[in-house]
Amino acid sequence: MLVNPPVKAEIAIIGGSGLYSIPELKNVSEHKVYTPYGEPSDKIVVGELEGRRVAFLPRHGRGHRIPPHRVNYRANIWALKALGASWVVSFAAVGSLREEIKPGDFVVPDQFIDMTKGVRDFTFFESGVVAHVSMADPFCEHLRKIVIEVARGVPNLVVHTRGTYLCIEGPRFSTRAESRVWRDVFGADIIGMTLVPEVNLACEAQLCYATVAMVTDYDVWAERPVTAGEVVRVMEENTVKARSLIPLIVKKIPDKPDERMCSCCRSLETALI
Repeated sequence: MLVNPPVKAEIAIIGGSGLYSIPELKNVSEHKVYTPYGEPSDKIVVGELEGRRVAFLPRHGRGHRIPPHRVNYRANIWALKALGASWVVSFAAVGSLREEIKPGDFVVPDQFIDMTKGVRDFTFFESGVVAHVSMADPFCEHLRKIVIEVARGVPNLVVHTRGTYLCIEGPRFSTRAESRVWRDVFGADIIGMTLVPEVNLACEAQLCYATVAMVTDYDVWAERPVTAGEVVRVMEENTVKARSLIPLIVKKIPDKPDERMCSCCRSLETALI
């Protein structure tokens, strides 16, 4: 059974590891959205922030119940679209593959490499209609510029304005050999487990989508094994920075459809066969 959501929110925030709520939201309500693809990761919280209606969904569920390879990405994106979202800002914890990208830094990636194993449900177009969406420039450049602009104004936050996000299956971390390949052969800058297929599906849904990658550690190319304890410590510090960033992003996002200066919201115009 599909239920039409009783509220609308043009802006959506997807919380990654460590970001399970937005305390600054006012007049909040929780909504269970039923989708053709099953249940989203959690109930979606809708509230007011900087005079805008904002929907928040923790990717891993509150309490971090869902590992990256078990996230129902199709249900998540479908639910946010059903709530009226046009803009989606995704937060994600990542490891660094570069000396200059330090734990505690944020990266706003402009490219990605998919090294998942093909077992995730990565498209809405499985039969009946064939769509080949262009992923040459996978992120909304308009939204990326907004995130970068406001991030530069946050005290004690170092933001990298470009980068290639390499997405692995997870939930394990890389071997040393893999990490060196990602860094030295593939030329990736950061590594994580959740971007794909979230970014693919956002493109198919014609959403303006950008990722804020929060660096928690150096991957094992640096000859130090990654530990969950180290990740959690930096993740908590990154969460504080993310919460200070979110209202600034929301305030800067245009509130009129004709002010969307991008092509991602028209991705299907040249994709359908």
